[in-house]
Amino acid sequence: MAYQINLSLILVLTIVSVCLPWPSLSVDPTPLQDFCIADLESKSPIINGFPCKKPADASSKDFFFEGLTKRGNEFDTLNVNLTQVDVFAFPALNTLGMSMNRVEFLPGGLNPPHTHPRATELSLVVEGKLLAGWVSTEYILYWKVVSAGELFVIPPGMVHFQLNVGEGRAQFYASFNSQNPGISKMAPTLFDSIPLIPDDVLSTAFNLNDSVIQLIKSKVAHLGR
Repeated sequence: MAYQINLSLILVLTIVSVCLPWPSLSVDPTPLQDFCIADLESKSPIINGFPCKKPADASSKDFFFEGLTKRGNEFDTLNVNLTQVDVFAFPALNTLGMSMNRVEFLPGGLNPPHTHPRATELSLVVEGKLLAGWVSTEYILYWKVVSAGELFVIPPGMVHFQLNVGEGRAQFYASFNSQNPGISKMAPTLFDSIPLIPDDVLSTAFNLNDSVIQLIKSKVAHLGR
């Protein structure tokens, strides 16, 4: 009898565990409706996300984005072109907990050390070869040369980079579990903030004299954000 009771208990617990809703793997809040197309022009108070367009005003075109049909033709000083498909570019992503970037590299191009403070990054290389790496909170560098058809993942908030080590162009698509993953590049964060971080803070942190800090600030300012 005890054996039968234990089996029954196990069966009940199994059914309950399957039927209960599992926590969302998304960083963003779970949606409470079918969709919430962001009203980017709303004048309402700032909230965590965007107000929704009225469902009656939605159409099929709201759920379509064609911004990745053309390759980038403008590259920054580090030979990188970034196309962001976040909630600002594609309002239908509002509350859905996802977004995407396309990053293109000319030969030698570098996507410099940066973080995405609100999301994990999973990227698929579709062209060329990239040296991809990230640094843990234990200051361990994890890196790999990633070729077309291969994936790499960056845990949320970790400093990471990608360098084109192939002979031609390189390209990857990055998916994020946030509608607005954010990006914080290390160089402008430290040396080109508004207002600037005081020189004595940086000189002490990096064990450099003020003249070197001033030189770094002048160089970083020309890189842009």
